[in-house]
Amino acid sequence: MNTVLKSFSPWQLGAPLYMPGNRRDIIEIANGDKYPMLRSMIFCTEDAVSNIDVDSCLRHLGLCLQGFKESSHRYRFIRARNPEILARLLDLPDIEKIDGFVLPKFNESVFHAYFDQLKDTPFKVMPTLETRDVFDSCAMTELRQALSQEEIAEHIISLRIGGNDLMNLLGLRRARSYTLYETPLGHVISQLATIFKPYGFALSAPVFEYLNDTVTLQKEIALDLAHGLIGKTAIHPTQVPLIESAFAVDYEDYEMAHALCEQTAPAVFKMHDAMCEVATHWQWAENILNRQHCYGLNDQVPLKECLEL
Repeated sequence: MNTVLKSFSPWQLGAPLYMPGNRRDIIEIANGDKYPMLRSMIFCTEDAVSNIDVDSCLRHLGLCLQGFKESSHRYRFIRARNPEILARLLDLPDIEKIDGFVLPKFNESVFHAYFDQLKDTPFKVMPTLETRDVFDSCAMTELRQALSQEEIAEHIISLRIGGNDLMNLLGLRRARSYTLYETPLGHVISQLATIFKPYGFALSAPVFEYLNDTVTLQKEIALDLAHGLIGKTAIHPTQVPLIESAFAVDYEDYEMAHALCEQTAPAVFKMHDAMCEVATHWQWAENILNRQHCYGLNDQVPLKECLEL
C-alpha cells in the first residue's frame, strides 16, 4: 500500500478514471502499462456492474490483485457495492495493494456498517454523497459531525458528490450543453461546500457524462473550482488530460498565493489590482500552491514585486 497517503493532498488524485471492476485490462491499467497518464483509478463493483455479475467481478478483482505491482504515484481504489461487499473485498488476498475504497450511497444508515470494518485498517476512503439525505441540510450537518470523529476523519481523503444519482432522485438528467450548476444541483453543491469545507473536508466534483462537449466540460470545471471542489472523476480516458489541464494555476493567482504565504508578508497588500489579506486569504493561497505543485502553471512569467497598501 502507498505510504505516500500518510501525508496526502486530494489534489494528487487528479481525475480518477472510473471503470467497471470486471474489465479485462485492470492489471495493465493498475500498473501503468495502459493509460500511463493516470494519477488514480476507481474499480467499481456497484452501478457499473450488474447484479448477476457481482460474484464474478469479485473473483476477477481477486485474481487481478495478484498482478498489481507496487506504485508510489498511482492511486488505486475499489468502489464497494455495499458494506457486505466491502467485507468480501477486505478478505481478498493482496487487498493491501490498493489504497482505499469509495463508499457509495453513503449516509448515516450505513455509517457504522462501513466504518466498523475500516476503523482499524490503513485504508483511505471516499464516501459518496448521493442519497436523498443530501437535499436535507440538517442530515448533512449530522453526517459531518459523525465523520469529524478523529478515528473516522483520519481515513477520509475527500467526499465525492454523486451528481448522476442525485439527478436521478429528481427524475432529471442534465441536458447537453448545460453544466450541473444550471440545474437544481447547483444549489445543492453550494450547500455541501458550506456545510463540509469549513470543517476541513475536501469535496470532489461530479462526473461529466458527455464525451463530445469539451466546451461545457471546461465551463463546468471552472465552476467546480469556483465552488472549492478538488478533483473530478473521469468516465473516459480522453477526459483525463482535459480535466487535469484545467487544474493548472493562473500565474497571477500563483504570485498572490506565494506572496501571501511568505513569512514576511505584510498583513494586507496590493497585487495585480487586488487586495491581498493574509488573515482572510491564506487558506485559498495554500490551496493554490497545492494545485500548482500538482499541475503547474498556465503561464510562465517572472515574479513581480508586490505593493503594500
